[in-house]
Amino acid sequence: MTTPDSDGLLAEQLLRLTRRVHRIQKRHLEQRELGITPAQSRLLRTLAHWGSPPRMADLAERLEVVPRAVTTLVDGLEASGKVRRVPDPANRRVIRIELTDDGRGALRELRAARRSAAEEILAPLTGDQREALGGLLNTLIDGAPVQPC
Repeated sequence: MTTPDSDGLLAEQLLRLTRRVHRIQKRHLEQRELGITPAQSRLLRTLAHWGSPPRMADLAERLEVVPRAVTTLVDGLEASGKVRRVPDPANRRVIRIELTDDGRGALRELRAARRSAAEEILAPLTGDQREALGGLLNTLIDGAPVQPC
């Protein structure tokens, strides 16, 4: 059983780890000189999961941001040739966002940067520790049911 103090310590450790992960990923991104911000990276990764080009509103909903934020991200990625706006074939008033070849290449670089960042972060752990951490993280991500007191 945990005490409130140990729960507070765990929460602080999780927050510190999250900040460390972001710093390391940002550094690995910058080393590759892609000219892509972490927020743009997230949009590209999200865009890659769609079977067909989504609307800006779809992206905003999936990213859990306001549509204006997506517009700004798309503007920057479009200016660098990573995405393009295309008309919806069924409704010419609707604009969809699709990856370009440069955007797909950037995604490959982004994935490589994330993998190298993960390798750096996990380097101190043994194989068994990594396996245990993976199981614990899955439990936290999936949200185990709350047990009554």
